[in-house]
Amino acid sequence: MTDQYGREINYLRLSVTELCNLRCRYCMPAEGVCKKRHEDMLTEDEMIRAVEAAASLGISKLRITGGEPLVKKNILSICRRAAAVEGIEEVCLTTNGTLLPPLAKPLKEAGVRRLNISLDTLDRDKYAYITRIGSLDQAAEGIHAALEAGFEKVKINSVLIGGFNDDEISDLSELTRRYPLDLRFIELMPMCAGGDFGKASFIPYTRVLEVLPELEPVEPDGGVAKLYRLPGAIGNVGLISPVNAHFCGSCNRIRLTADGKLKPCLHSASEYGIKGLDFDGMRSVMEKVIYNKPAWHGLLDADNRSHAGRNMNQIGG
Repeated sequence: MTDQYGREINYLRLSVTELCNLRCRYCMPAEGVCKKRHEDMLTEDEMIRAVEAAASLGISKLRITGGEPLVKKNILSICRRAAAVEGIEEVCLTTNGTLLPPLAKPLKEAGVRRLNISLDTLDRDKYAYITRIGSLDQAAEGIHAALEAGFEKVKINSVLIGGFNDDEISDLSELTRRYPLDLRFIELMPMCAGGDFGKASFIPYTRVLEVLPELEPVEPDGGVAKLYRLPGAIGNVGLISPVNAHFCGSCNRIRLTADGKLKPCLHSASEYGIKGLDFDGMRSVMEKVIYNKPAWHGLLDADNRSHAGRNMNQIGG
């Protein structure tokens, strides 16, 4: 299905939980989140019904997100059932990786084809700082488990933060020489609750090109990242620029939160509830959401915060 601006919307990001075992500073408050009532959240059956409704409208790619989706006890069942929905051609999952070691192979067997793993630093102390409670060793074990499981693609997502990890651009990019994975730098977004990040933290994606002039452009893979490769590397370096060079004109996604709210844009305050609806009801709301998807997310910078109205863990990272 196309929206009113002619963009084909074929990608649904489904958040299965707002909860997480980490407390990343750009994603959620230090105290975590207030756990909502079970009856206020989408059930597994409702999630699958939503995927079916989306597929009937032309959605072919599904990304499972959170919070941290792997804290969800029924995550394997959700992935398996979603992958079996007619019309869904690809199921991907975004995770912080710390819970992957026992789950990587079962996730692949359940139909997950690609993994995105969040990793903002290779320094143990900095990892503990940015996640507040996380262990770099556990994240590293998760990445190795993902590579050993044989997913079609493993991508590492690093949020680019001035004064925090911009001195690690080279070291993080070197992972693409050592392992068959892509490393993607994502500009820090000024979400409604911006954590403790000042103006200096919001640096453009072009900083990576300044640090690594040897990067060579490669053909895009259909995603939002501008792709490059280090000479002799196995994987790509991707640059994702939602702030300084937004890609709204080609955005092909909608989002569904764990409490059943469809969001036509990550940074929009607009939300449309589908919890409790049958297939036809969900499909009808999705048609409205897709058609009314905004042209762009509006100005974003340190002084102009997102209108999302939620933290990232409440939307789906």
